[in-house]
Formats: sequence, C-alpha cells, structure tokens
Amino acid sequence: MKKIAFMTLGCKVNQADTASMQMLFRQAGYEICEFTEQADVYVINTCVVTNTGQHKSRQMIRRAIRKEDEGLIVVTGCYPQTAAEEVKAIEGVDLIIGTQDRAKIVSLVEGALEKKQAIKSESESPATAKIKALADLEEQGTAEKPSLQLRTSVVDDEVRPWEKDVRFEEMSGGNEADKTRAYLKIQEGCNQYCSYCIIPYARGPIRSRSLQSIREEVQRLTKAGYREIVLIGIHLGCYGKEMKDGTTLYDAVQAALSVPELQRLRLGSLESVEVEDRLLDLMAADPRLCPHLHLPLQSGCDKILKDMHRPYNTEKFAMLLEQIRKKVPGVAVTTDVIVGFPGETEEDFGDTWRFVKQCAFAKMHIFPYSMRKGTPAAARKDQIPESVKKQRAEGLAELDREMQRTYFEKNIGAVHTVLVEQPVILEGKTTGLVEGLTENYIRVELPGDASLCGQIVSVKITDAVIDSCKGCIL
Repeated sequence: MKKIAFMTLGCKVNQADTASMQMLFRQAGYEICEFTEQADVYVINTCVVTNTGQHKSRQMIRRAIRKEDEGLIVVTGCYPQTAAEEVKAIEGVDLIIGTQDRAKIVSLVEGALEKKQAIKSESESPATAKIKALADLEEQGTAEKPSLQLRTSVVDDEVRPWEKDVRFEEMSGGNEADKTRAYLKIQEGCNQYCSYCIIPYARGPIRSRSLQSIREEVQRLTKAGYREIVLIGIHLGCYGKEMKDGTTLYDAVQAALSVPELQRLRLGSLESVEVEDRLLDLMAADPRLCPHLHLPLQSGCDKILKDMHRPYNTEKFAMLLEQIRKKVPGVAVTTDVIVGFPGETEEDFGDTWRFVKQCAFAKMHIFPYSMRKGTPAAARKDQIPESVKKQRAEGLAELDREMQRTYFEKNIGAVHTVLVEQPVILEGKTTGLVEGLTENYIRVELPGDASLCGQIVSVKITDAVIDSCKGCIL
C-alpha cells in the first residue's frame, strides 16, 4: 500500500479540497499519513491570499523536497495557478496541478510515479544520472548551469483549466480525521475582482454545484455520521448566479435541509448584499440552520471601500446588519477587516474603528493588507508602512476582544446546543472538560469526557472567559 501525505495551507475551501483528494486516494488504496512521516507521495495544497501564505507554501514545498526519501512532490492549489513558472522553477517539484482537475489527481499522480520510476531505471543511481546530464550539456557547449533535477513536471497545459472547462468539479466532502463537522464546497470561483485580491485569478469564474449533488452529498455525509455540515465557497453568495434560472444560495440551503437526518447546517462566508430575506426567514424558522453569518466588512471607511471595489458602503452595510438582527434575534455576525490598505490615513482608520464598534460583531478576523502582485492595489504608490499596519491591527484586536466579551456576556444564562468536538488538554493532560461550538458560534467548555465527542447536547452558559464561555449540560 502506497503512503501519501498532505499539507494544506489557507482557507476552509482549501481544507475541503484536501479532504476530497484524500478520499479519492483512500478509494484508490493509498494510506494517508502525516506530512512528517516518510511517504511515497507528498501533496502541498498551497495558498497565495497573502504574502505570508505564499511564503509558507514555498517553505512546505522545500521541506518536502529536502526529505531523504524519493517521494513524489505534488504542488496544487492557488500558488501554481497564479505563478506556474515560479513553481516549476523550484528544483524537485514533480507534478503541478492548479485549482481544477483535482478529481483526476490519482491518475495524474500515478502517471508521474511511473515516469519517475522509468527515469530512475534508466540510470544506476541519481548521482550517475546527474553526472550524465552534466556531461551531455558540456558536450553541447551549453554555458548555462544545467538543472540536475530528475523529477518530472507535467500537466503544463492544464494550469488554467477553466479556459476550456468552467463546470463545477463535484468531489465528495468530509474529513475522515474529524467526524463532527464536514465542509461541503458548493461554489467555486469569483467575479468580484476586489482591487486587493488575487483569488479571482487563482480560482477562475463563478461556478456552482448542482442542487441534486448537494442533496446527495448531504445524505452521504449524514449517513457517515457527520453532525454538522458547513456550506462553503469562494464567493458563496453568488451560488447559482451563472445558471441564469433564478437559482440562489437559498435553493442550495433548502436542498441541504431537505435531508431529514441532517442535524445542523452552517453557512460559510458570504457578502452582506447577498443575504436574501427568504434565507433569513428560513434561518429563523428552521433551528437546524445555525444563526451565524460571516459577513466580510474589510473596511469601515467609505473611501477605502470604494478603492477596494467592494459592492456596498457603510450605510448599506449597517442597514443590512439591522435587518438581519431584526429577522434573526441573537444571530452571531462575524467579519473580516483589512488594515493598512494603500492610501488609508489615520482618519480613515478612525472611521473603520468607530464603524466596527457600532456594528458590535461577535468576532472579527483582522488582516494587515498584503500586496499581491498583479492586483490594482499592488501598483499604487501610497503603500502603508508595515509598522503602521501592525499598530492598527493591534488597535482593532483590542476592540475585537471587547466586542467578543460583550457578546459572550449577553449569552450568560441562555440555553444553547453544543456540538462537542474534543477533550480539553492542558500540558498534555486531560482536564475533565470538553469543548465545542454552539449553534450561534460560541466556543464552550463544559464538564465531560471523550465519550461526548460528536454529540449535540443542550448546555446552559454559566460564565464568559477570554476566548470562550463555560457551561453545564442540562
């Protein structure tokens, strides 16, 4: 049995893609192992949404190459999709796959393994092959330093597959390592082209999973024992838009909820302007649809929002937020904010700070602006110093802690359902506690042991601490 190891960087969509690929390899008879172990194949599912993500992707690729075994090095995801030549220039990479054609990854990997074995068989040893390669180039009078890698780089013509095929690639969801929650990708691609974002170039145009496939996959996942399913996508709120028949995210949610065995459904990130009234009505009516919406704000300054090419202003966002909270009382609204966008003045940042405070989010993810080559924002001359970005991020982080604690305290005494995920371990020892998420996105610690993991229990919130709440099972 061949062993294959995965390293996943970046977003929940990448994690879902990895889980789908792992399932394909299990079905083909491979054993999934840790990235630190010796394997026949190493797959690095990369990220380029920030400079840090791209840097870590390169680090993980090189870490796999430095291993002393002869494992096949496969690079997939957004990095080779946006910078194929750069990835191919990394000596030691065997196989490059973009953000499509992952359904074919098993056959692509096995083809590359065959090629690699053929190359190895032609020589007495890797060292002999390198010497021969150098001698051949010297005979040809080549002045450049020769590449001595023996690895193969294939699928050069598959790097931008959506130019030929814009169908949604329907792969199974679910992570065998965690049977509590499954991430189900139902949408791919983005047409928004925010001025700071590389993702439309990495993921291509919008395309959606069929309603029938959503229903069938939810049936399969619930039968396999998953208690909660999270619908995710690159631009989730645009689900169905390319179908041009009126299909929207509401229909996808209804398709999932049509499976009687489904216990919990949660939505991934979507734009505030794409939250339909009927979706909110459904959230208020069906307790299985978690009252939690992640609505990326990105800035609380209208000037910056316009420069970012965001589809709303602060007035519209505030009105939508008021409408959401009116229809779904107690809903958790979380968000993303970028600080230090080119041209952001202290006054602009002050506008963001005040607007964020007004919105009273349950949780805020804060990102210093990261320059991405090829985007309009990267070409601007009014870039903000890193030290200023850091200072502004720290200021918002302090506000985030205040808002989160306020949200937690509002829930003290309330009864919620908690999907228990794992025991609480401190310094390698069990604590007699377990933790999980409420339907409205509160992390709760409660007395219990591992036997509770994977169960949904009724819990009364008793106390609010720094990053979570405490509760007791009713």
